[in-house]
Parts: sequence; structure tokens; C-alpha cells
Amino acid sequence: MQNHKKTDANEFARALAMLSQVGISIIACVAVGIGLGWFLDRLLNTTPWLMLVFTIFGIVAAIKSIFEFAKKI
Repeated sequence: MQNHKKTDANEFARALAMLSQVGISIIACVAVGIGLGWFLDRLLNTTPWLMLVFTIFGIVAAIKSIFEFAKKI
């Protein structure tokens, strides 16, 4: 009985770790896209176009990351 509870706790911890990895990956991809676009907009005086383009790139990278993560499972 005790072994069963330990296995359930381990599975829950593993699922929580996977979920947080996906969330952090999504946030990181989009944040890098926004940050890079904002920086280039300020540097090249193209506000807001490069930020929009790189935000879209970040979203696409996040979606790709989700699919790659799903393949590992």
C-alpha cells in the first residue's frame, strides 16, 4: 500500500515537472521574440514592425517547442 502512494507521488511530480517545462518554454520563446524585436525597433527606428514580426516568430517557436516536447512523451 505504501509503495502505491509513493508511485502516485512520483508520477504527480513528474507530470508537474513536464507541465512547468512546457510553460517556461512558451514564455521564454515569446519573451525572447518580443525582446529582440523591441531592441531592433529601437536600434533601427522601425517601431513597432520588428517587434510584431519577432513576436510572431516567438509564437511559432513556442508552438514548435510544444510539438517537439509532445514527441518525447
